[in-house]
Amino acid sequence: MAVKTTRKYKLKDVEMLTSAATIIDNAIANKTVLQSKRSTWTDAFFNDLKSQIESTTENFLGKDAAKEMREATQIVVSLQAKAQNDLSEFKTQIAQDFKKTPAKKDEILNTLGFAAHYKKVKTGDQEALVQLLYQFKTNIVPALNTEIVEKGIAQATIDAIVGYANTLKQANITQEGKKGTRKETTEEAIVAFNNIYEQVISVATIARNLYKTEKTKQDLFSFSKVSATMNSKSTTSSTTAKKA
Repeated sequence: MAVKTTRKYKLKDVEMLTSAATIIDNAIANKTVLQSKRSTWTDAFFNDLKSQIESTTENFLGKDAAKEMREATQIVVSLQAKAQNDLSEFKTQIAQDFKKTPAKKDEILNTLGFAAHYKKVKTGDQEALVQLLYQFKTNIVPALNTEIVEKGIAQATIDAIVGYANTLKQANITQEGKKGTRKETTEEAIVAFNNIYEQVISVATIARNLYKTEKTKQDLFSFSKVSATMNSKSTTSSTTAKKA
């Protein structure tokens, strides 16, 4: 009796392939440094591996499965970065504008969701970000809005934060929907997936070591970090949206 092939990774197939493709794109973007340390990591090497990932995805998951998910993920990541930036600016300005009235400062940050969710938002937690945005959107009533703007915060910053709530929720749900697109997985497919994973994890492991003093760069070559952008559950987003 033949031994059944098992996956060498714990991610969903489409998540693994999308993460693998992203890591290779990151390697290509940083090839000047990487190629100076690895003579075999030529342009042809990276391009061939990228082509393998694309063809494997098309052959076993469907032509657009990873592509569409990847595009949806990029939208979420882009929105997340913009929202985090604006929230950081808002929080810093509130801290300075109300530093002479700390109780008022704390009340505002608590009312708008910073006290409960901002710490997790800074770590990249998408669910916490959506929750904070919806609490902000719900509680930034006209009187509070006016009080904050009169202290100096631009109305455009507040409007942008409010706008992220619906946009990010929808993008997050779209991202989740793309995860389910797949064909029936065969033994041949798992072998092909394992081959891709083994090749990319080798590149990722070496690259992380080469960037051992630069954590931000290291994260570009971590399956767990890259895939984390795809693993936020839309359930919390939807539930919070209903409450709002």
